[in-house]
Amino acid sequence: MSAARRRIAAIVEYDGTGFAGWQYQTHAPSIQDAVQRAIGFVAGHPVDAICAGRTDAGVHAVGQVVHFDTDAARTPRAWVLGANTKLPKSIALQWAREIDPAFHARHSAFRRTYRYCILNRSARSALHHAHAAWIPRPLDADAMHRAAQALIGEHDFSAFRSIECQSNTPVRRVEAASVCREGDHLWLELTANAYLHHMVRNIVGTLLEVQREQEPAAAMARILEGRDRRIAGMTAPAAGLYLWRVEYPRGYEIPAADAWLSLRRPG
Repeated sequence: MSAARRRIAAIVEYDGTGFAGWQYQTHAPSIQDAVQRAIGFVAGHPVDAICAGRTDAGVHAVGQVVHFDTDAARTPRAWVLGANTKLPKSIALQWAREIDPAFHARHSAFRRTYRYCILNRSARSALHHAHAAWIPRPLDADAMHRAAQALIGEHDFSAFRSIECQSNTPVRRVEAASVCREGDHLWLELTANAYLHHMVRNIVGTLLEVQREQEPAAAMARILEGRDRRIAGMTAPAAGLYLWRVEYPRGYEIPAADAWLSLRRPG
């Protein structure tokens, strides 16, 4: 990178409804394309925005982190406000600043947290249909929480890996897993070093099944150890999934999502 070239980090929040995911595609609207066009307008030249995690179609983000390189000198406020004037209402920059050129939104991250929201009541919602998975049958959040503990640690997650996954290894390290109920909503929170394609959604679909077992944790452990996608549960809908937080070494000073969080758990 030349002396005049700057690397900028930014945090992006978006509603993934109506988008084909993060990754740029020629045949469908993507988050990446919208973000690059908006930032490029402020920079005065095209930019390539690299994200921390490529979310799928219909998946949302509260704490997506991106970086891009530019020759333009802009203030943090100018990057955020300028880009937001060119973004649709469903996408918004929350923070931006110049950062160490060694920073990489994906490779520098050491921990990522996803949350999955389930609306658990008999009637569907007119307001939350694109932001939560509606499951009308009764769910036992405590049983799902116990089952999720079987995932903690470093494991082969082949049972929760989609056939389209291109990762070189199915091994991932899950650091924390929890399920809690708040009124009619259930929230799954999963923290790991990295994820396989559809891993969180496949875990949610499996938890929906094993919560009915007499020993949910043992059932989940058997599926994990079986390493066979065919014995795990369905892939849960994209609408309930949120990339919540991405964490980096403190030296990069990327703010924690909770410091500016605009989306709260519904009660």
